[in-house]
Amino acid sequence: MSGHNKWSTIKNKKGKNDAARAKVFTKIGRELIVAIKTGGSADPNVNSKLKDTIAKAKAANVPNDNIERIIKKAANDSDSTNYEAVTYEGYGPSGVAVIVEALTDNRNRTAGEVRHYFDKFGGNMGTQGCVSFMFQQKGVIVIEREELEKDEDTVMTDALECGAADFEADDDIFTIYTESEDFGAVRDELEKLGYTFASAELEMVPDTYTTLDDEETATKMQKMLDMFEDNDDIQNVWHNWDF
Repeated sequence: MSGHNKWSTIKNKKGKNDAARAKVFTKIGRELIVAIKTGGSADPNVNSKLKDTIAKAKAANVPNDNIERIIKKAANDSDSTNYEAVTYEGYGPSGVAVIVEALTDNRNRTAGEVRHYFDKFGGNMGTQGCVSFMFQQKGVIVIEREELEKDEDTVMTDALECGAADFEADDDIFTIYTESEDFGAVRDELEKLGYTFASAELEMVPDTYTTLDDEETATKMQKMLDMFEDNDDIQNVWHNWDF
């Protein structure tokens, strides 16, 4: 899963600048609102989706005041915007498989924008299910090495004892994988052991990866991903590009 590790690292580093952080805060805020409305409760103890989204927000360094304000606003139903969860699938340059997850208040607008991004960089948007069979939903917890005083063997042992399914070590990060149904429990147990996370969420992890051999195609792929990331409606983009 080396490609996935590299992407997690890049996502984390890109999130360090203020503009990117503001985008992340906006998108997670939308997720919090949807989690409350669909889960029927503003109490994370009874709304597991909300609990997961709060953990994601904290991993992204969203201030607690922001989280509490959004939850209070959604609980009071003062945000009348109705967001709809939509998933798009398609192919990037040279057949890279791409899954786009969005929360939108205008399905037609978002579909048009997503299709445009695919077309602009030599890809194409496909039908539902055209690439999702190449991915598995897993819990993915990323821990930065520089934030830890524990060595690799200790982190791996802790992760596996907490119920993780797999563990990988990269130069800058440790990546812990869980089965989707075990994600919340593993994350909570690691928190009890004092771990903090660079990211912690359910992700679509590819079974195989596609390598782009020429620089021009790789540049097109990166530009397409950047356009997806800059769109406020788009929450997540999963792909099998190994770069």
